[in-house]
Amino acid sequence: MTDTTLYGIKNCDTMKKAFKWLEVNGVDVTFHDYKKQGIDEDVLRDAVKQHGWENVINRRGTTWRKLPDDVKEAMDDVTALRVTAENPSIIKRPLLVHKGNITLGFKDAEYTAIFNDPKHHTKQI
Repeated sequence: MTDTTLYGIKNCDTMKKAFKWLEVNGVDVTFHDYKKQGIDEDVLRDAVKQHGWENVINRRGTTWRKLPDDVKEAMDDVTALRVTAENPSIIKRPLLVHKGNITLGFKDAEYTAIFNDPKHHTKQI
């Protein structure tokens, strides 16, 4: 078991970039596939607490656009957890958990900082 878990959907282009970066940089990671394994409610709760539902939910994707307007308008932390459980594709990808820290999305420089900066290895949420 590693201290790094990558949550997402295997076929996502951004996920593929994250997988490639992790492989090239020799980072051992556990992959959690939302489509096959469902969401991890504790991780989602922590992500919403740390980043806000507005950042955890991908509001530019088709899954968000397909939600009824009344659901979108009433969105809050609690509703976001229910909606993500029902629609895992709506979660911003990838969601990286490394030593208790949660990172949303993929940016090369951000991953470099996470895995090469000692501050990121000890910070807890």
